[in-house]
Amino acid sequence: MRQAEFDGRGSCIRWTETPGEEPARVYVHGLGSVSSVYHAHIASRPELAGRRSLFVDLPGHGISDRPQHFGYTLEDHADALAAALDAAGLTGAELIAHSMGGAVALVLAHRRPDHVSRLVLTEANLDADPPPTAGSSGIATYEEDVFVDEGHARVLERVGPQWAATMRLADPRALHRTAVGLVRGSRPVMRDILEALPVERVYLQGDLSGELAGRQALEAAGVRVVTVSGAGHNVMFDNPDAFVAAVAGCV
Repeated sequence: MRQAEFDGRGSCIRWTETPGEEPARVYVHGLGSVSSVYHAHIASRPELAGRRSLFVDLPGHGISDRPQHFGYTLEDHADALAAALDAAGLTGAELIAHSMGGAVALVLAHRRPDHVSRLVLTEANLDADPPPTAGSSGIATYEEDVFVDEGHARVLERVGPQWAATMRLADPRALHRTAVGLVRGSRPVMRDILEALPVERVYLQGDLSGELAGRQALEAAGVRVVTVSGAGHNVMFDNPDAFVAAVAGCV
C-alpha cells in the first residue's frame, strides 16, 4: 500500500499496486466503491498481465482518509488523484474508470493532461443533473446532516448487497458531498471534456442500461463507444471478458 497527501493537512489518498511495464494502468472506482474490489480480477487476467497497475481509492472511500473539512467535488477528487499519480511518478497513464470515477478521470485529464494517455470509461457520468434513478441523485436529495444521521443507513438498505458491501466502507459525509458534486458536474461539463480530449477514448455501455445519450456526437468526436452484451452498470462483473478486451485494446 502506498499513499500521498492531498489536502495540505496530512490527509492521504492510498492505493495498492502491482509492478510491471509502463504505461501504467490506473483503476478508479465509482461512488461508494473500492477500486480493488471492482478491478483486481480484471487486472490479473493473462491478457493484461505485465503492466504496472494501480488501484486507487478516492478520498472518503476504501482505505483513503476521509477529512471532514474536504469538499469532495469532482475537482477535489481529481486533484487528489493527481497527487497520487505524482507520488507514484506516473505520466501518460491509462485510466480505467467506472461511473463517478469516470467523471473524476475526465476532470483529471482536463486539469492534468500530462497524466493521461488513454481513457477506458465504463458508464461514466457525463452530464450534470443525472436522472432521479441514479444513485448520486438519491443521495443528493438529503440534507447533509440528515444523510449522515439516518439517510446513509436507509440507502444501504435499498442499494442491494453488492453495492452496500463497499458503500458501507465510505464515510457518510464524504459520500454525500461526492454525490452532490457529481450531480453538480464539472466546469466544463464532463461530456464536453470527453469530446475535446486528444487521447484515445473508449466508452463502455452495458446493453441492459439502454442506449447511451448523445452517442452519435461522441463517436463523431472520436470516442469509441462499445455496447457490451449481457451487462448493466457494472460491466466488469457482468461481462468480464468484454471488459478485459476493451482494456487490452482488442475491441
